[in-house]
Amino acid sequence: MLVRLLYASRAETPLSSAQIDAILARSRSFNPDHGITGVLCYSGDLFMQVLEGGRDEVNKLYAEIVRDPRHHDVLLLDYAEISERRFAGWTMGRVNLARVNPSVLLKYSEKPRLDPYAISGRVALALLEELISTAAVIGRHESEL
Repeated sequence: MLVRLLYASRAETPLSSAQIDAILARSRSFNPDHGITGVLCYSGDLFMQVLEGGRDEVNKLYAEIVRDPRHHDVLLLDYAEISERRFAGWTMGRVNLARVNPSVLLKYSEKPRLDPYAISGRVALALLEELISTAAVIGRHESEL
């Protein structure tokens, strides 16, 4: 059974570009063997990530994420059984919201910045859908493997 899980968290300390790249590299090496796909969004110390895959694998990964001391305020925004993946093309795509047109963010929130704590899970998923449709998702796509 496939599920989609969306969560938000805050970094304990500001992360460098190299640290973000290391997180993505680890995801891209771990996820294919575990049938997990998704997208990671970040802006400053805020993270929002969607994970898709088998229920057991996604739940195990989320449990590890919750226990990871590098971040706090982990908040489950949305969890659903799905019939098909929306983010199947990415072992782990990346969105640097600092480079996204603020009007896209303003469309989905009160202010033109990412604040997943102030929007619903459905709104967050709609934002991710728009980022995909506008090619704002970058990173390792399955066709690049």
